[in-house]
Amino acid sequence: MTDRRTFLAFAALPALSAQPAPAQSNRFEADIGPLIEKLTGGKPVATGRVQMTVPAFAENGQSVPVTISVAASEGAVKSLHLFAPRNPRPNIANFHFGPRSGKAAITTRIRLAGTQTLRVIALFTDGSFGSATAPVEVTASACLDMTAS
Repeated sequence: MTDRRTFLAFAALPALSAQPAPAQSNRFEADIGPLIEKLTGGKPVATGRVQMTVPAFAENGQSVPVTISVAASEGAVKSLHLFAPRNPRPNIANFHFGPRSGKAAITTRIRLAGTQTLRVIALFTDGSFGSATAPVEVTASACLDMTAS
């Protein structure tokens, strides 16, 4: 029969050998290539036809402001698709426009699971695609379970 001290010593071994897990936002980054391929059907995506503004540094990933716009000279926009590769679901927003929508401009707030480069794809009414990217550094991630155990 073991005594209480021996039992407690062996019971504490797993806790002492446990290593802290690396930050989840650093372990996961989705390959958004297949999502973009499905969206575009393999058509080329031109850069520079879309403008995206995000802060270069976000203290908290819970609410990051994003502004996306397309100049009227670029043509009418059918939809905008926003991707964040380090989020659990990388296609984080889709905006659809109709003939009465006016200017294609969106201002919203999003949740980010850590530092990453956002990408927006615009589908124009003529069937062409445009894109923009914007890096954002996040100090406190969202979208992940950050509770200590």
